Amino acid sequence: MQHIVKISEVFQVTHDVKCFRLEKPEGYSFHPGQATDLSIHQPGMEEETRPFTFTALADKPYLEFTIKRYPDHHGITDRLHQLKPGDELILRDVWGAIEYQGAGYFIAGGAGITPFIAILRSLQAQKKAAGNKLFFSNKTSSDIIYKEELENILGADAVFVLTREQKEGYIHGRIDADFIRTKMTDLKKLFYICGPDPMVNELVNAVREAGASPEALVFEK
Repeated sequence: MQHIVKISEVFQVTHDVKCFRLEKPEGYSFHPGQATDLSIHQPGMEEETRPFTFTALADKPYLEFTIKRYPDHHGITDRLHQLKPGDELILRDVWGAIEYQGAGYFIAGGAGITPFIAILRSLQAQKKAAGNKLFFSNKTSSDIIYKEELENILGADAVFVLTREQKEGYIHGRIDADFIRTKMTDLKKLFYICGPDPMVNELVNAVREAGASPEALVFEK
């Protein structure tokens, strides 16, 4: 089913990330971590769909998406970032397999943080965030989405990793098999993984090699 919805608000989150709040169709529901396919309600754009994750909680009176712009692609995200309140998007059915199943390690790369935003916000609202730890990898500190909020939710258990910048208070390097072995030592915990496909594939293999059970891995297959 499709819904045509108006954009109600747009916020700048980082230099290349915006938050879009939309009208919420009556009866439309989702679980934290799920996504939908969006397109722009403009001539020639209606069938150009891309998947985006809901970042607001399901009980909010609006829908929210936190979207990174990829100008080199000259595609949907570039066009989305040009939209303003009053413009319309086409919303489709909900899908997604990343759902909270218990305390664990959250491993995210770049815009891959978006499924975890709603999950962590939900846990905070329930006062159940304790026991989870986030490892969030970005190129530079200016790329980190919702850094202050993530620190507010998790405190010292929000760990930020930079691949192209060395800066005090951050880990410099890559989240790889060695990183997992040294930083994520409780292999009985769940591992939630989201990011670019090559990163996800590498980390899934690394976590398995470290000795975690395949059933402990939660990611979009």
